[in-house]
Amino acid sequence: MGSSSRAIVSGRHSATIEGDFVVFLIGARANRFWRLDRVIPIVKAFRHMQRELARHPELGCLGAENRLGRTILSVQYWRSYEHLERFARDETLPHLEPWRRFNRTVAKTGDIGIYHETFLVKADQYEAIYVDMPPTLLARAVGFSPIAAKGNSSRRRLGLDESNEPFVPVT
Repeated sequence: MGSSSRAIVSGRHSATIEGDFVVFLIGARANRFWRLDRVIPIVKAFRHMQRELARHPELGCLGAENRLGRTILSVQYWRSYEHLERFARDETLPHLEPWRRFNRTVAKTGDIGIYHETFLVKADQYEAIYVDMPPTLLARAVGFSPIAAKGNSSRRRLGLDESNEPFVPVT
């Protein structure tokens, strides 16, 4: 899933992806530190799922990046919602059984909190800029290319009106 290179790439770049895609944020939080024994199986299952997704790009996961701390966060990019949903619900794939096990053993204890957010992103309705960065997040998942340093505004990249109307904050 995505590039493994973490070398800094000089200059301004933008992620390049054709068509619609899905951003999926998923994570867990240890609510009771003395129950870290409940976190370990979750982390192991999660790593297994991500290895399987990396080995099988046909499942539709374009890439993922993880952040660890008290709250675990995985930012995932999917080709479509249908791919994501199939992975979540298919009995033959490595998500459903660990999810069921979590619900049987941990869900009602309050020891671990879980969350996810799903965003359906339309083609050309996103902006991703990286300056003097290694490939990260969306760029790591799908690749990136140089962009012009001047005359390429956020409004233009997002396909919005280029009027020079003054910015008025929403109150």
